[in-house]
Amino acid sequence: MESAAEAARSILTGLHDVMASGDAAQAKLNQVVNIIGEALSSEVCSIYLLRDGVLELFATRGLNQSAVHVTKLASGEGLVGTIAENVDTLNLDEAAAHPAFRYMPETGEEQFHSFAGVPIVRAGRAVGVLAVQHADPRKYVEIEIEALQTTAMVLAELIANAELIDDHDVVGSAQSGTVVLNGLPLVTGMASGVAIYHQPHVRIEHTVAEDTEAERARVYSAFDKMREQIDRMANLAEFGSGGEHDEVIATYKMFAYDEGWSRRINEAIDSGLTAEAAIERVQQRTRMRMRQIDDPLLADRMHDLEDLSNRLLRIVAGQMGTAAQMGLKQDSILVARNLGPAELLEYDKRRLRGVVLEEGSLTAHVTIVARAMGVPVLGRVRGVRQTIREGDMLLLNVDEKNVIVRPSTAVEQAFSTDFAVRQKLKARYAALRNEPPLSKDGKRIDLMINAGLRDDVSSIALSGADGIGLFRTEFQFLISATLPQRERQQRFYREVLDAAGDKPVIFRTLDVGGDKALPYLKDEGSEEENPAMGWRAIRLALDHDGLMKAQARALLEAAGGRTLNVMFPMVSEPWEFDQARALFEAQMAFLSSRKKQLPSRVRYGAMLEVPALAETLDILLPKLDFISIGTNDLTQFLFAADRAEPRLAERYDWLSPAILRFIRRVVRECKAHNVGVSVCGEMGGRPLEALALIGIGVERLSITPAAVGTIKAMVRSLDVGAANLMMEALLDRPVDKLRTAITDWAKEQQVEIG
Repeated sequence: MESAAEAARSILTGLHDVMASGDAAQAKLNQVVNIIGEALSSEVCSIYLLRDGVLELFATRGLNQSAVHVTKLASGEGLVGTIAENVDTLNLDEAAAHPAFRYMPETGEEQFHSFAGVPIVRAGRAVGVLAVQHADPRKYVEIEIEALQTTAMVLAELIANAELIDDHDVVGSAQSGTVVLNGLPLVTGMASGVAIYHQPHVRIEHTVAEDTEAERARVYSAFDKMREQIDRMANLAEFGSGGEHDEVIATYKMFAYDEGWSRRINEAIDSGLTAEAAIERVQQRTRMRMRQIDDPLLADRMHDLEDLSNRLLRIVAGQMGTAAQMGLKQDSILVARNLGPAELLEYDKRRLRGVVLEEGSLTAHVTIVARAMGVPVLGRVRGVRQTIREGDMLLLNVDEKNVIVRPSTAVEQAFSTDFAVRQKLKARYAALRNEPPLSKDGKRIDLMINAGLRDDVSSIALSGADGIGLFRTEFQFLISATLPQRERQQRFYREVLDAAGDKPVIFRTLDVGGDKALPYLKDEGSEEENPAMGWRAIRLALDHDGLMKAQARALLEAAGGRTLNVMFPMVSEPWEFDQARALFEAQMAFLSSRKKQLPSRVRYGAMLEVPALAETLDILLPKLDFISIGTNDLTQFLFAADRAEPRLAERYDWLSPAILRFIRRVVRECKAHNVGVSVCGEMGGRPLEALALIGIGVERLSITPAAVGTIKAMVRSLDVGAANLMMEALLDRPVDKLRTAITDWAKEQQVEIG
């Protein structure tokens, strides 16, 4: 077998004749398994189809014919059920060694060792499985697997036309009644509107090509049209020039012009597929690869390619109508499996109220663009297509991590009331924007914001914050397809400082690695079992000192004539801080020798996230200008609890004696050395937790911009001296339910905790 294209073409030629015949569906399937088995020299070829919720053996060559319509497997059961459940391929030299293997005695399959199976996919769901087996223990080569995958596409058409599977098995049955779906908050906010699917699935009616060159010409024409659209959208992007959004569009455009992608589609056409089927064939392979990718950033880039595949498929099929192009007629919540940034930009912001995604991540391009547009987004929502129908009323509450589908009148009224209350609170907090965060007893608490994008800087003025207490410099690296050059970094940092004006900005040096991997900066020798505690942050930066030197020079030059506040993440021992500071000092000396303008002052700080650092603060603090306690990582390290693990998410309370006593000890030691200390992270953005932190001596918080008004209102209703006494008493002799005790005290003192 010389190539996948020739193998597939040999099979498709036979299938074309079968499909054109007037035989009954069962007879066609019986012929199909023989054609495939002979072409691949495989002793067994079987077709399982999803019917009445189970996978039923519909046709076989090599297994006992008496097992046809008798052998049935649930989704996830056995090798066949595993393929259907995962919508992925299995290729085994010894089937019985696989943990999912289940022996079905009626099939007589005990004499066969090797096994390969591919899903038969329609409308994005596995509706069957095509499997081959061989007596000799061997893995099927890639050519054979690709031929099977191509054949499975044609089978999907045959199966649908013959109505061998029920329609609800194909597309999933939408439920009725009110349903609550949970997900991952990507862009916070509340919204209500009718469900609008971003795009209907393009049903491929014909998979086998009559004229290969004509199909190739259709694809070339579609590529030209798609690239014109992308270029036009890039020119119409509404965010101006020089921002992260330009980088997003540039990466998106790079995929549109990728020659490797078009070559793979051409190879699929060579195998005998139509233009539509070839695009879908390559798209299916991309989806399978995405399921195997552990790197979240690389997976996000694959989503951009998926977005372009959908666009190309709609062009070649002549089905370009999306919800954006047809226009939104009313307030709408957009529903999609995933969404590309360019496609989101097509929507009318006056009607687009929110987005619900089956996939999505915090670092995806579409998330960055949605945040800039001010559109709330809930991601990782399972069961969307099985639950939400076009036109259903949706209540989206990203703050509560859910979307309510088809709410009752009572639920809708409650949501509207909650939304109205929040809008009033926002207005009230906005009125406090120019008021100082001064407590009832005259204590000034500094309220800073966390940021990472250029557009975030405007939140200083909008929220009335005192500055930026944590600027995450890694965002610029995470959204870029290549390593940002020093000049580009310098330009970006200068724009941030210019936008902040006289308000301070604390830049945290690059914090990547772990769950924030850069696809262009990989350590080939390691697969970390626990990336949160692995090769990341300052550890990675010191190992890649060229990376850190470039960032140091960019920051120093950007801050010329101004104060530069810089801090290093995840410092575990004083020598790491010493090494990082020495690197900055060396770059400053280099710039001085080149007569470059230097910062008027450089203030150095460290993030305290690793508990070990608390044991050497007496050594480190004399060298520091400030320290920032990162409560997100600190909490998971203190409790040995992965913050990404859902089962542990609510188990360890920030208002526990362990975390509060730890922070209190750090605050006391910092004050003894006259070193400023702040807390950054989600903990400080919650009113009750912020009250507790202020009660143990914290005088500066760095929080999300949306939380500034809430925390400011709490501070202005608080007597800090009384809070100090309350927290000292509770931590010296802790009670069982510390949260309850603090809540009760706040209510008695009429502190505004929401």
